[in-house]
Amino acid sequence: MTESEVLQIFRASGALLEGHFVLRSGRHSRQYFQCALALQQMPIVEKLGGELARRVGALGAATVVAPAMGGLVLGQEVARQLGRRFIFVEKEQGKLALRRGFRIAPGEKILIVEDVITKGGRVQETLDIVRAHQGRVVGVVVAVDRSGGEVNFGVPLFSLVTLQVETFAPDQLPDDLAALPAVKPGSA
Repeated sequence: MTESEVLQIFRASGALLEGHFVLRSGRHSRQYFQCALALQQMPIVEKLGGELARRVGALGAATVVAPAMGGLVLGQEVARQLGRRFIFVEKEQGKLALRRGFRIAPGEKILIVEDVITKGGRVQETLDIVRAHQGRVVGVVVAVDRSGGEVNFGVPLFSLVTLQVETFAPDQLPDDLAALPAVKPGSA
């Protein structure tokens, strides 16, 4: 599956939005990937999850971990297609945590799955949690890498789409963007 085919899926499903958006990082952007709009369709989940699984199958992960909410749907599908266990981290007192009785064994090979990264903060939090439990992260896989490949987690990173999306600090908005009302989609 090519990047243009993946982008077409996002456009056709209404998941690639244009306007003025405030990202989780607090930065502003003209584009936003609302992956949930694409991932509400199970044939799309199966297709994208299958492509992600194909790209990372050789890593030999025993368990797939995803940060809630964005990575849940894709993470579970990647785990299903790899025939592996799936767990997730979720917010507890404003920070991601391993909950619900999920356990990671020392040395367990872990694959982290996320829908979109820009700076990779939630993936880094997930990496830190896995390492705190003595798991071994063998790779990270995302549907969309908005960093243009600049994010480095210290492990292999795979993506279906890699874009350099322009982002701006709130006090450095270009006039055209400042003229549009800002929308904060997604999770807080």
